[in-house]
Amino acid sequence: MQAAKKFISDQLSPIYPKEEIAGITKLIFEKVLKLSGIQYHLQKDDVISAANLAEIKDIVNQLVQFKPIQYILGEAHFFGLTFAVNKSVLIPRSETEELVDWIIKDYAELAPKILDIGTGSGCIPISILTQLPEASAEAWDISEQALVVANQNAFKHQIKINFQHIDLFNAPQQPAIYDVIVSNPPYVTDSEKDLMHQNVLDHEPHTALFVPDNDPLFFYAKIAELGLTSLKPNGHLYLEINEQFGSQTLELLSSKGYVNLVLKKDLNGKDRMVKAQRAI
Repeated sequence: MQAAKKFISDQLSPIYPKEEIAGITKLIFEKVLKLSGIQYHLQKDDVISAANLAEIKDIVNQLVQFKPIQYILGEAHFFGLTFAVNKSVLIPRSETEELVDWIIKDYAELAPKILDIGTGSGCIPISILTQLPEASAEAWDISEQALVVANQNAFKHQIKINFQHIDLFNAPQQPAIYDVIVSNPPYVTDSEKDLMHQNVLDHEPHTALFVPDNDPLFFYAKIAELGLTSLKPNGHLYLEINEQFGSQTLELLSSKGYVNLVLKKDLNGKDRMVKAQRAI
C-alpha cells in the first residue's frame, strides 16, 4: 500500500493540497480494497494485487483530469450515509449537512411534513428522515436524471419519499400542507465562476449551481412566494445561501411577510443558512 500511496501523492500533489490528497487516498483504498477506516490504517503495509493497482492508477488518471473523486467512485458521504452520485447531481457538501442538522434539531421528536426543492441526489430529505422517522417528505427536481439518482438513494436507505419531476417556476398551486420547505438552490453568481476549482466547473451540473449576476436571488423569491401558500401557518423555510447575500436574503424574506428570521453561519464562519417563519 505504501508504494500506491506514494504514486497517488506524486501524481496529485501538483493539483491538490496535501490534506485533500490524504482524504482522496483514503477514499480510494476504502473503495478499491473494501477497507474500513480502521483497516486502512492497520493494513498499511499489505501488498496490493496487480488488478487493484491498475484500478487505482485508472482512478488517479481521472483525478489528474480534474474529475471529482465522488463521480469517479460513484458515491459521496453525507451526514454519516453514503449516496450514489453522478454528473446529473451536485456532490453533497458539508455546509448542507449543517442545514440538515438544523432542521433535525428544531423538529426533534416531531413529525413534520417536508418539501425539498431541487433535491438532486435526495441527500437532504433522506438524511432528515433517517433521524426523524415519523416525518414525511416530498421532493422536487427539474432534472429527471437527478430524480433517478434520488430514487436509487431512497431505496438504498429504505426511506419513502414522494419524488416529483417539477419545475419550481411552473409548480402547481399547493395548499398549506408543509411544516418545512427546505432548499439548497443555485446561488453561485456567474461572476464567481473564475474563482471555482476546475473539478467543479468542468463536471458538476451548471443548472444546479449558477445564477445571473443581475438577479442572484430569483430562486429565493420564488421559493418564498411558494411558501406563503404552501407552508402551514408558523411553518418554516430553511435555505442554504450564498455568503455574499445574507442580509439581502433576509430583506427579501421580510418583504414577503416572513417573521422570526435567522441568519446562521457555517463552521467556517460564513453566512450560509437562513430560517424564516410564515406568519399566522
